[in-house]
Amino acid sequence: MWKLLGLVTALFICSTTMAQKPSSGKLKVFIDCRVGCDFSYFKSEISIIDFVRDRVDADAYVMLTAQRMGGGGVEYKLNFYGQGIYNEYSDTLMFTTEPNASAVEVRKSLLQYIMLGFSPLIVKTAYVSRFEKDIKKQDDSSSTTTVKDIKDPWNFWVFSVAARGQFNADQVYKNSVFGSDLYAGRVTQKLKVGISLNGSLNNSFYNYDATQYTVKNSNYRFYHTLVKSFSDHWSYGYQTIISNSTFDNYKLKLSFNPAIEYNVFKYNEVNNRFFVLRYGAFGSRNDYYDTTIFNLIKQSYLGHRFSGAITLNKKWGTFNGGLFYANYLYDWALYTTGLNANTDVRIGSGLSFFVNLNASIVHNQVNLVKGNITEQELLTRQRQLGSTFNYNTSFGLAYRFGSILNNFVNPRFEGYGGF
Repeated sequence: MWKLLGLVTALFICSTTMAQKPSSGKLKVFIDCRVGCDFSYFKSEISIIDFVRDRVDADAYVMLTAQRMGGGGVEYKLNFYGQGIYNEYSDTLMFTTEPNASAVEVRKSLLQYIMLGFSPLIVKTAYVSRFEKDIKKQDDSSSTTTVKDIKDPWNFWVFSVAARGQFNADQVYKNSVFGSDLYAGRVTQKLKVGISLNGSLNNSFYNYDATQYTVKNSNYRFYHTLVKSFSDHWSYGYQTIISNSTFDNYKLKLSFNPAIEYNVFKYNEVNNRFFVLRYGAFGSRNDYYDTTIFNLIKQSYLGHRFSGAITLNKKWGTFNGGLFYANYLYDWALYTTGLNANTDVRIGSGLSFFVNLNASIVHNQVNLVKGNITEQELLTRQRQLGSTFNYNTSFGLAYRFGSILNNFVNPRFEGYGGF
C-alpha cells in the first residue's frame, strides 16, 4: 500500500511541476558527496538511473553535506538540483542518524533519501514502471522540534570514555604512547556545554654508538566550554583550560577565554554556507619547568584574539577558509597571526583544481626554555624549539576523461592482498 501511495505521490508532484514528456532513457545522475559515501553500494542497489562522473553530464545531481549533532549523531542534508530540461527542479531533504548508527544503517538511509529526492524526475523517464520506494509513516508531522518537546532521561548529556595505546619497535628504536580521554557534553539549539580531560605519556628509547638514549614526554589537559546562542546570528561563550606539557615547558597553565561570535548567515544554514567573525579576550597564568628566554619561571598576562571562518558548499565545489590574529596586551610585539584555505573547484568536463594552504607567523613563544639546545634535544624533539613561522601547502590539477557512465561495481582483486 505504501509503495503504491509513494508512486502516486511522486507522479502527482511531477504532473504539477513539470510539463516535459518522459525521457527515452535513464535519468543521468551525479552524486556530489562531501561526507564519505559507499558508491559501490549505491550502484549495486540502484539500476534505474545512470551514474555519471561529472556534474556537467548529469540531468540532475545531489550535494550531500553533514553536521555532527550534540548527542553524537549526524544530521545529513541533501540538496537536489535539476539541469537541462529539469533545470526548474530543486529540493532539499534532511535526516538524522543515531550516535551509534552503523555504516550499514547510514548508507541505507542515504540511499533512501537519494531516491526520494530524484523520484520526481525518475517518473518522467521510461523507467517509471520499475520504480519502487517505501514511505514510512511519521509519528510527528511537526517540522520543528524544541527541547521541551522531547523527553530524554539523560537531559541531552552525552558521555564518553576512551583509553589508547601504541607501541612500535625495531633493533635500535622503541616508542610507546599511552593515553586516555574523558568527555561530557550537552548540546541544544541554544546552549552548548563541554567538559573534557585527556592525557598521554610518550616514551622513546634508542641506541646509538653503544649508548642508550631515553626521551620521555607527558601532558594532560582539562577544559570546560560554554556557548550560549541569543539569536539566529549571535552567540557568546567562554573556555577554561588547565594544562601541563613537558614538551612545551608548562608545569601548569591556567587560562580563561571569553568570546563573542557573529554569523553572517543563520546558524541553521551551516551545511551550505557558514561565515563567522569572533572576538575574544584571554588571560593566562603560567608556571614553567625551566626558566624561559625572558628569564621567567612564572608569568601572568592578558591578551585578545580576532578570527574569521568561512565554509561554502556550492555547485562548483567546496571552499573552507579562515584567519586569526592574537597578541599579548603587555607587549604588542608578542603576537601570532595565520590563515588557512582549502578549496576544490570543479572547472567542468572532468577538469578540477585544488589547493590547500596553512601558514602562520609566530612571535609569541613566551614558554621557550632559556639556553642553547643540545644535539640530542634537537634530533629527538625533546622540547619545543623557537620558530617565527610555519606553513604547508599543496595544490594541483586533476583531469578525468572517458566514458561518462559509472554504473558497474567490480570488487575483484581489491583490498589487502590484491595485486
